[in-house]
Amino acid sequence: MEGCKSKMSKCIKDWSREDLLALKNKLELEYNEFVGKNLALNMARGKPSGGLLDHNTPVLDKFSPFAADGTDARNYGVLEGLPEMRSFFGEVLGMDPERIIIGGNSSLNLMYDSFVRLMLFGTGGHPAWGSFPKRKFLCPSPGYDRHFAITQEFGFEMITVPMTVDGPDMDVVEKLVAEDENIKGIWCVPLYSNPQGICYSDETVERLGKMKTAAPDFKIFWDNAYGVHHLYGETKLADIFEACEKGGNPDRAYYFFSTSKITFPGAGVAMIAASLTERKEILKRMTIQTIGSDKLNQLRTLRVLKDAATLKQHMAELADILRPKFDIVLETLDTELAEAGFARWNSPKGGYFVSLDTMDGCAKAALALASAAGVTMTGAGATFPYKKDPADSNIRIAPTYPTDDELRVAMKLFCVCVKLATVRKLCGEI
Repeated sequence: MEGCKSKMSKCIKDWSREDLLALKNKLELEYNEFVGKNLALNMARGKPSGGLLDHNTPVLDKFSPFAADGTDARNYGVLEGLPEMRSFFGEVLGMDPERIIIGGNSSLNLMYDSFVRLMLFGTGGHPAWGSFPKRKFLCPSPGYDRHFAITQEFGFEMITVPMTVDGPDMDVVEKLVAEDENIKGIWCVPLYSNPQGICYSDETVERLGKMKTAAPDFKIFWDNAYGVHHLYGETKLADIFEACEKGGNPDRAYYFFSTSKITFPGAGVAMIAASLTERKEILKRMTIQTIGSDKLNQLRTLRVLKDAATLKQHMAELADILRPKFDIVLETLDTELAEAGFARWNSPKGGYFVSLDTMDGCAKAALALASAAGVTMTGAGATFPYKKDPADSNIRIAPTYPTDDELRVAMKLFCVCVKLATVRKLCGEI
């Protein structure tokens, strides 16, 4: 909370106890009014709203089951996915379609499967990750709790790496990976990171690609989940494959993407991309695992999204639905919390979340108050490995699911909770 700019004469932490108690009494009355409304509002996850889903219903229209090359999508085969689906992703993401393998609806599933393959079989002739009893993984934080859950599931020690405005602190990353062969990889959400909305700089991408690692089989898990989710102008992301190739590490990156928040979370199309060498290894294992993903879903998705230009227009329309929600969040935070330095937060240019930091030691208390009053949010600590936020300050706000009217109420209550938790902390009550 250092350096807060207040319209008032003092930051909240410098108020007298008398003034704090007066504000606490006022906030408790306001909070109890919300409790009496018996709210049931959900801001826990980045779920699309009904309006977003309604906009995507043409995906479900009837269509021919035959692909452009005549493949009958109703039948078995085409393990790597329809050529036209891979070409679509290649055009949208600016990569060679030959790198791409199409999966089911979930990119998270592909990430999990990738861990399983590496744990059991290794890659590039190197020992299986499971043979390393002290295996470790870098976890830039605040970050995505489901990434951390996968890492913990497979017995990795998770190492927290601080985030900067340009991505993970690369001085820290480079030092760690150069010294320890047990560090097998790093999680990256490079564009509009979850939850802070940070966009990796060109320099960060370049350093990730060329850095020296003690582990010869070090992997970058490049989860570009929000790569086309622009809200306030388009942000460009440097090419991780190009960075790895120039850095002499062509097999380093696994790239994940899906249409889950573009069409439907339950019926999206996911993909993994890698070097041609890694792609061959992945397909070798997938040949045993499956006969292929849902080609009918690939076709019906393509019938609507068509090409990069159509997708860009589609995402602009979704942004028009999402942008007012982010405006509500940011305007409410500015109105309610900017004075006296109750919290600090980011103003993302895209993605699905807003990250807020309370005064140290207040996040759990603020979220407990919100929950008791009927607003469900992502739990405190979820954005850090082992769900342990050392400062107990970070809160992920997911504004996408509620209606605009519900969101206004939820954010007003949330701000009351943050202020009340802060005042109680300063009064020595928590």
